[in-house]
Amino acid sequence: MSQPEVPRRDFLKLLAGAFSATAIDWDAFPVNHIIHNDDTTYDAVIIGSGLGGLSCAAAFARQGFRPLVLEQHDKPGGYATAFSRPGGFTFDVSLHSTSVGQRDGIYNLIQGFPEISEVEFFLHPTLYRAIFPEHDISVAQRDPGAYIKTLIGHFPEEKDGITGLFEDMKGLTQDIGRLQSARGQFDMNKFPVEFPFLFKFNNKTWGNMVDGRITNPKLKGIVSSQWPYYGLPPSKLSCFYYAMPFLGYLSHGGAYPKGRSQEISNAFSRYITNHGGKVLLNSRVEKIIVKDQTATGVVTADGTSYTGRVIISNANSFDTFRTMMKQKELLAEYESRMQQYSVSLSCFQVFLGLKEDLVGKLGITDSEIFTETGYDPEESYRHMLTANVEDGGVAVTLYDNIYKGYSPAGKNTLNILTLQGYGPWEKYEKDYVAGKKAAYIAEKERMADILIRKAEEQLLPGLSQAIQVREIGTPLTNVRYTGNYRGAIYGWDQTTNNSGATRVGHSTPVKNLYLAGAWSRPGHGYGAVIPSGLECFAEIVKQW
Repeated sequence: MSQPEVPRRDFLKLLAGAFSATAIDWDAFPVNHIIHNDDTTYDAVIIGSGLGGLSCAAAFARQGFRPLVLEQHDKPGGYATAFSRPGGFTFDVSLHSTSVGQRDGIYNLIQGFPEISEVEFFLHPTLYRAIFPEHDISVAQRDPGAYIKTLIGHFPEEKDGITGLFEDMKGLTQDIGRLQSARGQFDMNKFPVEFPFLFKFNNKTWGNMVDGRITNPKLKGIVSSQWPYYGLPPSKLSCFYYAMPFLGYLSHGGAYPKGRSQEISNAFSRYITNHGGKVLLNSRVEKIIVKDQTATGVVTADGTSYTGRVIISNANSFDTFRTMMKQKELLAEYESRMQQYSVSLSCFQVFLGLKEDLVGKLGITDSEIFTETGYDPEESYRHMLTANVEDGGVAVTLYDNIYKGYSPAGKNTLNILTLQGYGPWEKYEKDYVAGKKAAYIAEKERMADILIRKAEEQLLPGLSQAIQVREIGTPLTNVRYTGNYRGAIYGWDQTTNNSGATRVGHSTPVKNLYLAGAWSRPGHGYGAVIPSGLECFAEIVKQW
């Protein structure tokens, strides 16, 4: 599908609006003092308790407004959840690594919410390790300079290109920081001079950015090895959504919470409840009530109606606009715009509980490890689209190397993951929903066997004999538990026409209906969906 480019001047206007809205100043927002006693009337009704929905609700609660979060699942968090199995194992549904701030030397500062302090994070021992056929590279935490030296050590002839690429990434990040500080107050005619990196890289992919500096194809693959975090290969991924998060990880480190990602979601839920809001589980929203082109409330599966001054959808865009509403004429232009975007990949995961400390016996100290069969991200992406697990790479997370006590004593918890397209699983969808899962189970077990064998051969000899607990998650599993369209884990793809300044915003054609989370600005990932909820809240109260 072709992606129309945004004219440069229009892009710059969008850019100013997008990035000037990201800084949250709590003192600039009103504090509400009105007390509501009606259990069906709220200031904000939030559909879905992913971290974008929870952070948005928490922001309303913080300022004295009364939010209601309605979640279809029996626990809050969306992908930020965990589940337990016999043997003392608790598995994280999605989180491998995220960014977090520190205060007084402790990593427990969740962006935007200094009052939430009970979730403690631990830095990974190394940021990540990437294993290629001829290169095995461990990346140090919080030390971009060390990574640059490592790359130059492997590719000395590319020294200028390597340093230039990181200068571009740093310049782009600094330009956006200055644009945020300017809060939209700048001379558009001077934009190319005052923000040269933003001007240079608008409508550019990460592949374009790399190609401008690097010539060795193997080095291109290595510096792009984090692309699965962002869901698209370099030729399709907006440079905004690789360069800035990647440099942030290198500079500030990757961390993981004690108590797994579920504890982040639980902390938000407690905060909302303690500040006068509500989080209702097992409450699936079936309809958004629209009167005179204005969203006024929702109806849940049990027939209960809730009204709100605003309705915020943390659900996927397809369900929001095609299932929960029937305003075809009102949404026609918006639906047409949605057709220009592509939906992200889903994932296939193998959750393993080991009956012994295999990781310790093997002396492996890294925790986040990517193994690749080659150096071409484009080929890897094609393997993932078609669920070709035989030829693709895998990501392995060894949680016991993050902090002691993650697993029962003398055991290991680990995750083997690959991204996947939804297409290969569509043929099982109808039977899966009907409970006829024989063919589906056979296929997921086949794929799991292959991934375990690959991890065993490339990293963990003896793995297959050490398994005590084995669970498998597929794209259909994602649909079942999160409701995300096609099991998407990243919402919309971060293409050049839907990233940064051009990303789908929070407001919609329906008055008082807003979006928060991975399907809106700024995008997916724990470090983006929490700010998404904050930005959505800020946009709403500024309108108020």
